[in-house]
Amino acid sequence: MDDQADRLVARVARELGARADELIADVEKALRRELPALWETPEIAGTVSQNVAEYIVTGLSGLASSADPELIEPPPAALERARRLARYGMSLATMLRAFRLAQGVVLDRLIGELPRYTADAPLVSRATRYVIATTTGYVDRTSEQDVAAFQEERDRRRQWRLAMVNEAGVRIGTTLDVARTTQELADLAAERFADVVTVDLLDSALHGEDTPVTDRLVVRRIARAPAAARDARPPSAAAWQLVTCVDGSPTARALATGRPTRHQGDRSPDGRRVHSTLVVPLRARGSTLGVAEFRRHRNPDPYDDEDLLLAQEIAARAAVAVDNARRYTHARATALTLQRSLLPRHAPRQSAVEVAYRYLPAGGQAGVGGDWYDVIPLSGARVALVVGDVVGHGIHAAATMGRLRTAVRTLADIDLPPDELLTHLDDVVLRPSGEASDDPDEYLGETGATCLYAVYDPVSRRCTLARAGHVPPALTSRDGTVELLELPPGPPLGLGGLPFEATEVELPEGSLIALFTDGLIEARDHDVDAGLTRLRHALARPETSLEAICDTVLEAMLPDRPDDDVALLLARTRALGARQVATWDLDADPAAVARARSHVSRQLGDWGLEELGFTAELVVSELATNAIRYGRPPIRLRLIHDRGLLCEVSDGSNTTPHQRRARVSDEGGRGLLLVARLAEHWGTRHARRGKTVWAELSESAQFPASAFAG
Repeated sequence: MDDQADRLVARVARELGARADELIADVEKALRRELPALWETPEIAGTVSQNVAEYIVTGLSGLASSADPELIEPPPAALERARRLARYGMSLATMLRAFRLAQGVVLDRLIGELPRYTADAPLVSRATRYVIATTTGYVDRTSEQDVAAFQEERDRRRQWRLAMVNEAGVRIGTTLDVARTTQELADLAAERFADVVTVDLLDSALHGEDTPVTDRLVVRRIARAPAAARDARPPSAAAWQLVTCVDGSPTARALATGRPTRHQGDRSPDGRRVHSTLVVPLRARGSTLGVAEFRRHRNPDPYDDEDLLLAQEIAARAAVAVDNARRYTHARATALTLQRSLLPRHAPRQSAVEVAYRYLPAGGQAGVGGDWYDVIPLSGARVALVVGDVVGHGIHAAATMGRLRTAVRTLADIDLPPDELLTHLDDVVLRPSGEASDDPDEYLGETGATCLYAVYDPVSRRCTLARAGHVPPALTSRDGTVELLELPPGPPLGLGGLPFEATEVELPEGSLIALFTDGLIEARDHDVDAGLTRLRHALARPETSLEAICDTVLEAMLPDRPDDDVALLLARTRALGARQVATWDLDADPAAVARARSHVSRQLGDWGLEELGFTAELVVSELATNAIRYGRPPIRLRLIHDRGLLCEVSDGSNTTPHQRRARVSDEGGRGLLLVARLAEHWGTRHARRGKTVWAELSESAQFPASAFAG
């Protein structure tokens, strides 16, 4: 072809390209007239319109640029649209005829426009031959590609029955969630097998019973899946709504007999008329759990016997997955109820720290774990902060967690230092492993745990910590700096024979210490170091309250369904200053008792606690007398005005005082008995050197008339 004809065709193509909308409208008009089946459904009509527009624009662009016919590429989405037309049921002959009709309209317009731009007849003839050859080659090549894609989709659809069974094994039962498992069944069947799918489960099966407990068959609509968005009409039964099956209905017969049925003519749950229905019971381990119904109203092909066998195979796989999910759900609910009942429901009243906490069970198939936290008020206005993690999941882990939490509170009540407490807790974990069971089928697995135990003293602002294989806590300073406290690691609980070591740090007032389990920082998509980095960033964000910080940390660190249990305990430190604490050194002389009472009287006057004067003086007198008589120097008296009045007397002896019942003729022996009657709480705590005997008095306490009785 010569350059003149080339330029002429390119000019005409550019002019037509500017008016492409008119040409597209002419092509669609011809297709509507000759092939009305293309416009019967919105889906096919939309696909054809997109193809017409893109093919015309692409072809005209190629001619306008004088491109080689072989280099004019079809629209990128053309092959996918050809596959879509095959799925819509359009015949191959119709598709090919549409190509030729469109080519004829475009070719007539191109050839008709050539004489308007030149009077040279030979040039018009040469350009006409070029246009015919180019458009024919373009249509042949693109139609061949579309036909190949069309036939490929048709062949694939012939194989779908075999693939559906394999796909059901992969897609159904991916989780141990009843609703999701049934929805997976509905979604899979609705894609190519049915227009509307409903899955109903017997209400008795959802409550853990294998057979209905009443004569009436009551089901819950668990899942529903339309085949396309246009079918998503509101269902007659809302999700999880109870529905009583009508006697003699296909659903009732399938549930009662356990046999599937196939019948023609019915109505879908939303009142739509359908032409073919399969009703297949969901049976697993000899029990009927529910029923799945598959309906067709858009797909013109009625169900046949092969479809019924396919539906039974898919339903059987789904029933086993549903049964596994419901059994797991019941076991998990039991374990979660047990664990939540063992965790603290409310933070105890104390002044040492402000606390906030969160517990989140694992969202996957692992089940409830053994993570726990605790806040334990101690003597001397101190507080113990605990976070632990029991190895494993399920009821056994939750029960072990409850046993360890109880042991920690018991050991904390006798004021053991953190390292000694973990040593005793290690023995508690080891003890059950040595108890043999007579039942050979009873195996609870290995028992192990990690724990972090911290004691904070608001008077000295010092915190003593020890850990047993647990992740160290994070400390946020008042300036927003976040660091991990370096603590001796210590072995996990349950190994035995290895020591634990405590570390003491000073915490400025307002410091924020975060104790957490490894589920907060470990995940499948990142390692521990990355998790710790994200935690530092989350803790460094300014928030108005500890509750907001908890929410921020969990939102930043965890997905919707965490892989492991998570326990998070935040504590912001407070301090008791000189206005709330008074200390005096006492001589090891009985005469010092009188001076101690004088110190107490004067200090209570300064604090406005004169009404406690007599009781406090009497308690301090008895404690100081015991320390002078049975203890060793140095002897110190300390008063702490917190929520009540704490009276403490320390000495250098490690001998623990005990109450005893004095005989009538005894001159002494009634001091601690008197202290116990006057104080709300009292006790002894030991230090590395010496001990402290303490008594707690309430500000509203009154001297009991029976203190000296009998």
